Amino acid sequence: MIDFALTPAETELRDRTAAFVRDEMIPRERDPRQDEHGPTEELRAELVAAARAANLLSPHVGTEYGGLGLDHRGKAIVFEEAGYSTLGPFALNIAAPDEGNMHLLEVVADADQKERFLRPIASGAARSMFTMTEPDGGAGSDPSMMKTEARQDGDDYVINGRKWLITGALGAEVAIVMARTFDADGTDVGATMFLTEADAPGIEVTEVLDTMDSNAPGGHSVIDFEDLRLPANSVLGEVGRGFRYAQVRLAPARLTHCMRWLGAARRCHDIATEYARTRQAFGKPLSEHEGVGFQLADNLVELHACRLMIWHCAWVLDQGDQARTESSMAKLYCSEALSRVVDRSLQILGGTGITDRTVVRKTYEDIRAFRIYDGPSEVHRWSLARQVVKG
Repeated sequence: MIDFALTPAETELRDRTAAFVRDEMIPRERDPRQDEHGPTEELRAELVAAARAANLLSPHVGTEYGGLGLDHRGKAIVFEEAGYSTLGPFALNIAAPDEGNMHLLEVVADADQKERFLRPIASGAARSMFTMTEPDGGAGSDPSMMKTEARQDGDDYVINGRKWLITGALGAEVAIVMARTFDADGTDVGATMFLTEADAPGIEVTEVLDTMDSNAPGGHSVIDFEDLRLPANSVLGEVGRGFRYAQVRLAPARLTHCMRWLGAARRCHDIATEYARTRQAFGKPLSEHEGVGFQLADNLVELHACRLMIWHCAWVLDQGDQARTESSMAKLYCSEALSRVVDRSLQILGGTGITDRTVVRKTYEDIRAFRIYDGPSEVHRWSLARQVVKG
């Protein structure tokens, strides 16, 4: 049986994170050092320094790399509180794609690779990118369609191809590159992941895409690989096991997205609730009108349901299971339910909701993409339906 009661240590960590977000992050949300993609590097560095001073930096990473070494249950507690502010995940260094990349490196990378690539990301000194998605005709929800190739040439691999919608590419210092791999005889040995500096010769960010969300420093980019030559020690893990390692990254990353967005949606609900208590219409507060009260009730139910689903999935992961089914269900349900919570909150705010007077409009614009990345809702339904039919 899963025990949902917090331990004293978990309660202290939750309250300390919530206080940090309330006192340090929310007051900074209108800092002008933000562009169409999120905080500038100058602002991000200040946020990271604040979290480091509060002993909250990289809580998901092992203590040997400067983190708190939290299990998935601990992450669920801290990540939700961090998500309550638009700046919280950046400060704690738990925003995508860095958070998922750090988890992948901690599990798969060798000791030298961890020192060279993981440690600077975990410290907040460097950002990273994960390059798997490709334009039309290439890898998206179906990674088996990958066209980017890595061909063995002596002791090196030469990589050519194009990726797109690569989050955080502009300004990243570390790149995880995924490519179909061919050995010296020209045999396709499967997908492989490679580690390299993001400014290595042969890597070019050719376009930063104009997207509707604004919560990813560096934006989402198109990247060309042209004769990128990497030595054999750049292979992450083993040659040909890239798809397996992708699952190591994706299952927990889907869940941590849910954790952060739960905090963001709860913030919107709290703002809408306070507005409904004080805004008068037709002789009484909005909250006393059933049309508004019922929306707040639905918000409460879906926030609670999402939290229970997240905690259950975290428990499964902490038991050592990959939780692919559970994380798929959580990603599907939470991405849609939390979007509804934010939508209702904006509706309750009325005209105020479509202005920048609150963070609700920004959250509304940002959370819409949650139903697409890390597998759109339709792909998760398709995958889950296959499991239902198989029995």
